[in-house]
Amino acid sequence: MSESALRCRGLQKRYADVVAVAGLDLEVTRGECFGLLGPNGAGKTTTIEILEGLTSPDGGDVEVLGERWGQGRDRQLRARLGIQLQETQLNEKLSVEETLRLFRSFYPRGRRVDDVLGLVELESKRASWVGKLSGGQKQRLAVGCALVGDPELLFLDEPTTGLDPQSRRQLWDLLTRFRAGGGTVLLTTHYMDEAEILCDRVAIVDLGKVIALDTPRALVASLGAEHVVEFRLVDRSLAPTESTLAALPGVRDARPEGDAWALATSEVHLAVPALLDTLRTRGATLSHLTTHSATLEDVFVSLTGRHLRDA
Repeated sequence: MSESALRCRGLQKRYADVVAVAGLDLEVTRGECFGLLGPNGAGKTTTIEILEGLTSPDGGDVEVLGERWGQGRDRQLRARLGIQLQETQLNEKLSVEETLRLFRSFYPRGRRVDDVLGLVELESKRASWVGKLSGGQKQRLAVGCALVGDPELLFLDEPTTGLDPQSRRQLWDLLTRFRAGGGTVLLTTHYMDEAEILCDRVAIVDLGKVIALDTPRALVASLGAEHVVEFRLVDRSLAPTESTLAALPGVRDARPEGDAWALATSEVHLAVPALLDTLRTRGATLSHLTTHSATLEDVFVSLTGRHLRDA
């Protein structure tokens, strides 16, 4: 059996004058959780829909679990996949149990409905109408519908968007249990903390291309700094130049971010006092100063000059 769960080479997709995917390459190993990260409009959803066989590419090659779409085995291949779309529309007048039994009927084999109810922690909602569920419960039910066919490969497109912190954590635990059973996950998200916790490797996608790919730890390490110091001044005209900030002790890189500045550093104890001395010399007054450990968000900003939340 191939160690690759899926791979694509030179993937392309265009909608009229808009290039959604521009020659994208990916390979996901069996048993790993792989994350596609990027802002809205980066091409994540289009890519995942092509890999799922829901959208045809304009160019490139796609292989999923050793099979190719359109070769006469699409039905057999779909039976091996679990798919949770970005917006799953379920019948609100069916109960949770009825919904899972309906989806289970689509597969030649699969899990027991009772087992899936336990997996997604919805046993107490078994008889509840879908329309009466909370947002987090609906998301867990959508993932349950993707799991009821006992898939080898699970596609999740923004599974925790709009969920409260507790509901997000519950879904993270669910995915951890799925992987513990040997499953493979391809996850799209724009939550950097989610990717850092769940994913073995991540690909940062922007404008339809992969602009970085590695483990979360390695991508953060590529910044060459473990911390980021962000500050804002009352009078921005008194800010030091970018070269002056970059030359401060302990500072690896300095970049403007709108009306603020961000300094990448591995030695906060040197960078912050040096910054304060420089601002004092210039007569500048701080209106904001924070420090945080470097994250994938900082990697994205370093690569694109934009924050994911702004993009």
